[in-house]
Amino acid sequence: MVHPNLVIDALTNGADGVLMCGCHPGDCHYREGNLRAQSRADALDMMLEDFDLEPERYRLAWVAASEGPQFAEVVRDMVEDLREIGPSIYK
Repeated sequence: MVHPNLVIDALTNGADGVLMCGCHPGDCHYREGNLRAQSRADALDMMLEDFDLEPERYRLAWVAASEGPQFAEVVRDMVEDLREIGPSIYK
């Protein structure tokens, strides 16, 4: 469980981006934890705008522990997007 304030704190303290990964919906041993994460991600979109941060600086991805290649692809995509938009205004 990650509170949205932790994401905002990381971004406003200079992190270029935050990637949060979770189990696929319906396949989480924490039952509905990933669904809660999705609703928090929706709230984070509005918070990012309030802090003048691009929405691409935060990403929520569903990746199982057994999906190493998919995880690597998600990380590569995030890094590419962050390179394109440049460093955080909070650096």
